[in-house]
Amino acid sequence: MRFIILTFLIIVLTFPYRVSAALDYGKQSLLGADFSGSDLKGATFYLTDLQDANLSDCDLQNATLYGAKLKDTNLSNSNLREVTLDSAVLDGTDLSNTNLEDSFAYSTQFENVKIQGADFTNVYLSKEIVRTFCKEASGINPFTNRETRETLGCDYM
Repeated sequence: MRFIILTFLIIVLTFPYRVSAALDYGKQSLLGADFSGSDLKGATFYLTDLQDANLSDCDLQNATLYGAKLKDTNLSNSNLREVTLDSAVLDGTDLSNTNLEDSFAYSTQFENVKIQGADFTNVYLSKEIVRTFCKEASGINPFTNRETRETLGCDYM
C-alpha cells in the first residue's frame, strides 16, 4: 500500500496537472501593451483601454472585449471567433486577416478600421457599417479562405 501511495505522489509531483483559467484584464489601462502571439482564449478585457496595444497573431476565441477602447490597436492575423465586442470602440484598429466569425459586435463603434482579408461571417453589423466597409473591402482571409466582401454580403447591399 505504501508503494502505491509513494508512486502516486511521485507521479503527481513530477507531472502536475495544469489548470488553465481564463485571464482577467478587466477595467485596466494597458496602453501600448504587447500581447502579440499570445493564447488569450476566453480572456476578459471588459472596459479595458488597449490603445496602441499589439494583439496581432493572438488567439482570442471566446474572449470578452465589451466596452474596450481599441484605438490604433493591432489585431491583425488574430482569431476573434465568437468574441464579444459589444460597445467596444475600434478607431484606427487593424483587423487585417482577422477571423471574427460568429462574434457579437452590437453597438460597436468602427472608425478608420483596416479590414483587408477579415472574415465577418455571421457578425451582425448595421447596414451603415456594412456599406462603409464594403467601399474598401478586399482580400481573402488566410485562415477561413473566405473573401472579405462575401462575408460582409457586399454584393447584396
